[in-house]
Amino acid sequence: MNASRIDDAILFAAGDRWTKVAKVIAKVADAMGGDLTSGDEGCEIISERIEVLIDSGRIEAQGNTKNWRFSEVRRLENRGQ
Repeated sequence: MNASRIDDAILFAAGDRWTKVAKVIAKVADAMGGDLTSGDEGCEIISERIEVLIDSGRIEAQGNTKNWRFSEVRRLENRGQ
């Protein structure tokens, strides 16, 4: 499992519009396939990488990202603001 590959998948899944964290996690888990630990453990790894990307300023969040179904993220780079 490669953190930069997970980060790239998160950035692709998040996109430029607000997207539910649960949807981003599902898309990334699907994209990673067998390269990611299955089940809840794999989803937690993705969630941790989302937090790293938020802290580094590559994506922004609204809501409590620990509550996946009720929070959203979007990519910050190339937004043209």
